[in-house]
Amino acid sequence: MAAMEESEEFGVWLGRQLRRTQLSQADFAQRLGLTRAAVSAWVTGRARPRTEMMAKIAEVLGTDLATLVTRDTDTGGARPIGWYHRTAHLDGGREYGNAAAFAFDADLAVLAREVTQNSLDERLDHDRPVRVRFTLHELTGEHLNSFLTALKWDEVAPHYEAAAQSRQKVARVLAEGLRALREESSLLLLRVDDYNASGLTGPEYADGRYAAVVRRQLDSHKRDDRAGGSYGLGKATLWAASRLGLVLMNSTLSEAHEGRTERRVVGRLDLPWREVDGVAYAGPAWLGEPDTEKEHQGVSRSWWADERVVADLCLERDGDDPGTSFLVVGAHDAAGNSDSLESMRDALDQALADNFWAAMTSGRSTPAMLDASVRALRNGETVVPDRRVDPVERHPALTRALRAHLDGETVAELTSAGQVAATEVPLAVPTPRVSGKRATTHEHRAVLLVTAADGTDQEHSRVICMRGTRMRVMARRPRGLGMGVDPFQAVLLAGSATGRDDAVTRAAEAFLRAAEPPEHDKWGATEDLTATYANAPRRLTEFNAAMDKALHAVIGRRTDGQREDGPEVLRKLLRLDVPTPGGGRRGPGQPAVDRVTGRVDADGAWTLDVTLTVPRRDERWQMKPVAKFDVRSGGRPSLAWAALEPLENCEVVGDRLLVAPDVRSARFRGVTAVESHPVAAAMAGVIVDVQQAREVSA
Repeated sequence: MAAMEESEEFGVWLGRQLRRTQLSQADFAQRLGLTRAAVSAWVTGRARPRTEMMAKIAEVLGTDLATLVTRDTDTGGARPIGWYHRTAHLDGGREYGNAAAFAFDADLAVLAREVTQNSLDERLDHDRPVRVRFTLHELTGEHLNSFLTALKWDEVAPHYEAAAQSRQKVARVLAEGLRALREESSLLLLRVDDYNASGLTGPEYADGRYAAVVRRQLDSHKRDDRAGGSYGLGKATLWAASRLGLVLMNSTLSEAHEGRTERRVVGRLDLPWREVDGVAYAGPAWLGEPDTEKEHQGVSRSWWADERVVADLCLERDGDDPGTSFLVVGAHDAAGNSDSLESMRDALDQALADNFWAAMTSGRSTPAMLDASVRALRNGETVVPDRRVDPVERHPALTRALRAHLDGETVAELTSAGQVAATEVPLAVPTPRVSGKRATTHEHRAVLLVTAADGTDQEHSRVICMRGTRMRVMARRPRGLGMGVDPFQAVLLAGSATGRDDAVTRAAEAFLRAAEPPEHDKWGATEDLTATYANAPRRLTEFNAAMDKALHAVIGRRTDGQREDGPEVLRKLLRLDVPTPGGGRRGPGQPAVDRVTGRVDADGAWTLDVTLTVPRRDERWQMKPVAKFDVRSGGRPSLAWAALEPLENCEVVGDRLLVAPDVRSARFRGVTAVESHPVAAAMAGVIVDVQQAREVSA
């Protein structure tokens, strides 16, 4: 829920009402029968009007007494919404585009990475994930006309036509966007909504989140060392993804501004230098309400929109949870990899899964940091339903490794399938340079997780490195592993990603953050790093070597006389059986056993803890778990269940498991019936399988 709104200070509110109604303090005082000094004291906060005077103030302002008390709205009619264009520099300087937009590859994958990382950095309640939803929305016909009317297109169109005449790169993109709009009578919008985030808080022009995004360049306004962003460049990917250089914003604030929190709306347009009707303009423009402050007279500022305006601009939000909706107008994949709603949706889904699988992974008592989904609409109607990105689908082994760490279920040595080994990797963190002082180092212990690769992994045998909010930074190929190493997946958690929060951890976080370039895709010798720390490149080289050494120790134990299934005694203990009727391995479209642990209890029964991977489909899964003795010859005797108990993401009805269609993994516990054992449990191993059951009413 949004934070409770706090009333704006009376003097600040009154001053704005006088400017909006173009009343001077002297005129206002005369109408009230007071001196100008009395009104000035109210406006500056040195005094408050008496109770009996409040009703008269309301009358002069043309409002009611309740408005003066709550101060959650402005008096009088709404000021006309329009475009303000920054005029050209007096010194003759020109900008032919926003340089920040060229800092990244302009494709949907980069947009998804940068924008989602910014949302993670603004996570408000750390007991629940920040929710990020991407919506592709194609407009045609009357829906397109209504949107352009709300956008005041007629006002801004001459600026587009003039800007598109330039021979610069930005102008060519604008010209193509205008051509597509005219000839195809279609416009693609990409909206990114985040919830449980801070929102665009702060004043219109002074320091704050709002000004950093809407008014400034290269201002990240990040105050948390765990933040992924640090250059203030990531937001530029929104404008880079627009053929028209236009982004609209609707924010629900976590901290009240002007006594309000809901529907703070503004638009920013980035165009190159241009001339319109003989007047030269510098570049950016803003859609908003004309400001009445003397020093910003006429500049378009954000306004508190009503629900109808927000709907006309395709900026509706779900509920009052704080956060911001960014609308990219004229969205496209500049890399040319995706040109349909479906392909663009798939590109976003893949980018979110690849970069944020760790942030989307939860433990039994540890909430995920991120919940992400993607959908597609056409003229307000669903084309691709809203679908949550599930990290298990693309990265089952990596997700398994991190979940084991979060749940405290890692081991020191890999001895059987499905296990996750954990070891520490030292990082010598140097202290920042201080004049006259000798640099020292503190040892940070990063965590390396290693597990067997999944059979469906397209890429494996790398170390995925991350810090902070667990966005993937880079994938390293370890050196010197040699031939014959079984495929594996490894995750390195450094800095705050380890889950620790002490002085050394925070120092490591700051060090690695400084080692990242604007793309945040590696740890290397950046200018910021070498200027801040002595011997920083050597420390990174030592860190990489320590990673390889720790990995060799884990993988070496696995390959020294052992295969993935572990030693013979453990291989006979438990097996994961996934046959198909034709005798091959089960395809990716069927549920499968991912991990099983078990023991023989005092009564001689097997107690088995089974984790399943479950693929996506439109209907719920009905599965029948099966346990069999693993004998050397003859048929495998099936065992009856004495008890089946759901543990995670499933239900048990009779001898069947029920799993919802949006669930990607499930876990249950089963106890075999001793009377169904042909021999004592200790004399044979056991295998576990799941078979699809027919749908019946439960």
